[in-house]
Amino acid sequence: MFRFIIPMLAAFLFVTGCTTPPASRAVVTGADPELLKLRGGPGLDYNVILGLPDGTAVIRRGCRTEVGELWCRVSLAAAPSMTGYVAARYLSDARP
Repeated sequence: MFRFIIPMLAAFLFVTGCTTPPASRAVVTGADPELLKLRGGPGLDYNVILGLPDGTAVIRRGCRTEVGELWCRVSLAAAPSMTGYVAARYLSDARP
């Protein structure tokens, strides 16, 4: 019986590890008076794509920690094809 449980458990862990977390809406906050920099990757070494003012609605696509900072991959709610990374501390959950 155990010889069937281990492969099934391994397959389950593989499938759940490959799923993408659901997207969630967020809003840029706390970047004033500067613009929040949307970057090409998760870190300060990546090029700035765009500056986002406070109140900009984004769709959070997942977050990860790089060099002690939590970075989220986001797309603009008004232009979903525009994607990049921002520091998570400047995002707050959007109100419905």
